[in-house]
Amino acid sequence: MPDLRWLLDPRLRADTVPVIDLSLCAVLLNDDANYPWLILVPRRPGAVEIIDLAEPDRAALMAEIAQTATAVRAVTRCHKLNVAALGNQVAQLHVHVIARETTDAAWPNPVWGKAPRKAYEAADRERLVAALHGAMAKK
Repeated sequence: MPDLRWLLDPRLRADTVPVIDLSLCAVLLNDDANYPWLILVPRRPGAVEIIDLAEPDRAALMAEIAQTATAVRAVTRCHKLNVAALGNQVAQLHVHVIARETTDAAWPNPVWGKAPRKAYEAADRERLVAALHGAMAKK
């Protein structure tokens, strides 16, 4: 059950669209068509680091990262997955799951700051969200 005191950081809300709510995390698509990029945000007020989560929530987060990464790989057929929890720009605990290709704008380097943000065309974004939602809802 979601914690009603939890609010999504405004910077995450501004740059993403919802994909699905899992047991612990809100799963969001980063609106940057350069890379298929999901962000998992545990719905726990005040969580900044993974160690801020209670043990059952840490286990749930790992399971949801695996579930999300599996869906991203299945939908995108990507070459590599990048999974990271940085939080240098947005303190609220969130985990990035990014599909990478050897042909993407940043390969083989990290994606941050490598290519100007390019918003999805609405129809492309809707198709991707639907495919990812479907792949994650099957579990």
